[in-house]
Amino acid sequence: MLIKTDDNPSDLGYYMIDQRASGLPTCFGRPLFESVTYTCKHCERVVVMEIMRTRPRYKCNGCRHLICDLCVAEKYAIGGVCRTYAQKLDEVIAKEERQSSAGLILPVDFR
Repeated sequence: MLIKTDDNPSDLGYYMIDQRASGLPTCFGRPLFESVTYTCKHCERVVVMEIMRTRPRYKCNGCRHLICDLCVAEKYAIGGVCRTYAQKLDEVIAKEERQSSAGLILPVDFR
């Protein structure tokens, strides 16, 4: 299975559900399902790429990676700012460090 994309192949993953020998009801109506995946850099979701999709995938101009449809909607809702998951995580950690820098609570020695 080949999905044409301009991205580096190392950015893509592979997803397979093989139920040919299980005797269980099939997934997606097929005993073997295979698809290409990518990880959204804005939320870290793994997206299974639909072969029959006609809409183009969105590539962020800020981080130059594919992002999922939910993050595209969020990006346009906040004015087109690119914030990767790592940047969001760094902001949360920095905020927590600023709030906790007022004083460090140490255990009391009761000897």
